Amino acid sequence: MKSNVHPKWNHATTVTCGCGNTFQTGSVKDSIQVDVCSVCHPFYTGENRFVDTQGRVDRFITKRAAAQQNSQKSKKKADDKKKQDSLSFRDMLEAEKKKLPVSN
Repeated sequence: MKSNVHPKWNHATTVTCGCGNTFQTGSVKDSIQVDVCSVCHPFYTGENRFVDTQGRVDRFITKRAAAQQNSQKSKKKADDKKKQDSLSFRDMLEAEKKKLPVSN
């Protein structure tokens, strides 16, 4: 086995949670920062709350709102096209003769 290849192992690494809880563990790092630990995680506490660490919920809500607006716009376009297609040939000819815009 080669010497000086493995990192130095710390037997007393301090882990600090976002809730303020700290505990000791073994690691190659001197200190570790975590967002959720067993003291504040909903699985262990029995609370029914959502843990969103990277803003994924906000991004999803924004995308869903944009998709809803796009679907409303495309639905309006389809309704306008359907309304225009529903004109008879006679109505289109009369509108062309008068040079007036076609309206229903």
